[in-house]
Amino acid sequence: MSGEGLTIRDLKVTFDGFTAVDGVDLDIHPGDLRFLIGPNGAGKTTLVDAVTGLVKATGSVRFGDQDLLGRPVQRIARMGIGRTFQTATVFEQLTVLQNLDIAAGAGRGVWTMLRRRKGIPDEVAKALETTGLTDLRDRPAGALAHGQKQWLEIGMLLVQDVKLLLLDEPVAGMSHDEREATGELLQRVSADHTVVVIEHDMDFMRSFARSVSVLHAGKVLSEGTVAEVQADAKVQDVYLGRASEPETEEVEPAPVTMPVAVAEEA
Repeated sequence: MSGEGLTIRDLKVTFDGFTAVDGVDLDIHPGDLRFLIGPNGAGKTTLVDAVTGLVKATGSVRFGDQDLLGRPVQRIARMGIGRTFQTATVFEQLTVLQNLDIAAGAGRGVWTMLRRRKGIPDEVAKALETTGLTDLRDRPAGALAHGQKQWLEIGMLLVQDVKLLLLDEPVAGMSHDEREATGELLQRVSADHTVVVIEHDMDFMRSFARSVSVLHAGKVLSEGTVAEVQADAKVQDVYLGRASEPETEEVEPAPVTMPVAVAEEA
């Protein structure tokens, strides 16, 4: 796959004297399906917050040839970077199709948004197919199953021509079948997108990660394939042996998604 990669150098985030991310270097190549794992408080969510402009950071974050640090959230989104949070945020009173259409129109003017359309836009039809929601396109989003809402939110990023997807625990609370379907969805999406997944479900990571970065105390502890990371004695000591612990990482910011943020500014 061609396209932009994410390059992070010496990334640091400090809150009132506490260093949550401490000199992280990461290279995430185009088309990767990278999992970020680590114990509670390792800095995974804060790292993604820094990449997407939600917290201040020092160091360097580049997406392709573009610098991200210091730019506003909406500007970063328009560069092709999309983000989801642990709880899916969709317009529950609107249908699946309407949610996708609003997200697809995030960069359009008000009059274009209000004009009646003929048929379904190509990017919306493709997102419906990719997420497996075509047969549910007329269902209110609030009536979807938990997993389906997460797939819809991923679809809302896809219709914005996002090139890098940053997903925060996308399978939290899902059934086994939903987790499997989500993993297959991420594999399809990573065929022409770069995907970074914050995750603590080790079975899900083992099944679907293309590469893994392990964070611990704000630093990168280990990187490599699933097999390489699992064989690392340091990883076994600090994390994999305690993978069943509940995740109580950093408090999330206000529940606003990239599609909403961009739509509001348009």
